[in-house]
Amino acid sequence: MPADTPRPPYYAVIFTSLRTSGDNGYADTARRMAELAAQQPGFLGMESVRDGIGITVSYWESAEAIRAWKANAEHQLAQERGRSDWYSAYRIRIARVERDYGFGEI
Repeated sequence: MPADTPRPPYYAVIFTSLRTSGDNGYADTARRMAELAAQQPGFLGMESVRDGIGITVSYWESAEAIRAWKANAEHQLAQERGRSDWYSAYRIRIARVERDYGFGEI
């Protein structure tokens, strides 16, 4: 389901990744990070898809909330494992959402 975001402006963190082979604890950690992110002040929602390339977009009230999430100790450990075990490459983009519109229910 798409994230139920408020009226703009808000922020999006776009995480695009290529996985290495094997799970190596990835699925459990990904679930834990989704749970933990949802508990962070300023978190608005998340959308994720993987079909070869993975794309996860998390939505935040502010740039400060994003910085706090990046600095979360448990998240930092997962980031280290991502670089050493789970991803062959990734890119993070942070954007301020100025407009948000659509059609129908997704």
